[in-house]
Amino acid sequence: MTPDMSTMSAHDLAMVLDWAAEEGWNPGLADAPAFHAADPAGFFLSRVNGIAVAAISVVNLNEEQAFLGLYLCRPDWRGRGLGLALWHHALAHAGDRTVGLDGVPAQEANYRASGFVRTGASLRHEGRWPAAAHPAIRDATPGDLPALIALDTAAGGLARPGFLRPWLTGAPGQRATRVLAPGGSALGFATWRACGTGTKIGPVIAPDTDAALALIADIAALRPDGPLIVDVPEANTPLRDALTGAGFTVPFSTARMYRGTPPATTPALQAIATMELG
Repeated sequence: MTPDMSTMSAHDLAMVLDWAAEEGWNPGLADAPAFHAADPAGFFLSRVNGIAVAAISVVNLNEEQAFLGLYLCRPDWRGRGLGLALWHHALAHAGDRTVGLDGVPAQEANYRASGFVRTGASLRHEGRWPAAAHPAIRDATPGDLPALIALDTAAGGLARPGFLRPWLTGAPGQRATRVLAPGGSALGFATWRACGTGTKIGPVIAPDTDAALALIADIAALRPDGPLIVDVPEANTPLRDALTGAGFTVPFSTARMYRGTPPATTPALQAIATMELG
């Protein structure tokens, strides 16, 4: 059985995100176009006799860093080595870049075998936060993009403008970015996106926990239906404590791992953007 491995189209990616929804990953309703725009050559699909059976992404964020995600094999095709073959095929796309991933802890040993080293964890927090509109928080505008990309770069330790431009631009009614700009200049921001269940918020870039919570409260006022979902780095104890103290649950966590030198993040990275693209 020799699989055919090829680059996904935008239509293929929408299908794979439907697979992710079936697995309980709860992707955003408008994720596919923004994901695909980040690196159209970085999404891979394996077919057997024309049937799509496995998927993975290795998105090149810049000349030094890439991020691996959407590693899925259809249930009826598991255990045949198809996913592993696609894994090796896709990793070649990264070249000599550092590659990050958020993987299920049960697979850590397999990731280590490919040279990945655990650096921490990303913890999903799900719940409700008291809604509070904030006078210094507003919708992002196209003119904000350079400043927001600079804030994200400083907080996350890597530049990823190809991902952020479509991500921050938004999708009407399905994704938008809110900017904290008390004196006119952006100090932080948070992007929300509608999901099959609730609203995911990420990234959250803010100078401190209070500012992060102000952004979350502002989004809670805009998105009152369903839970809010925030993926918080393990090291961000203040935000984690605030969310769990308000009744947020932590349904699961992932192992953040890197092959190569990991980026140097700062505390301003309050929550990650996605577990698929980092």
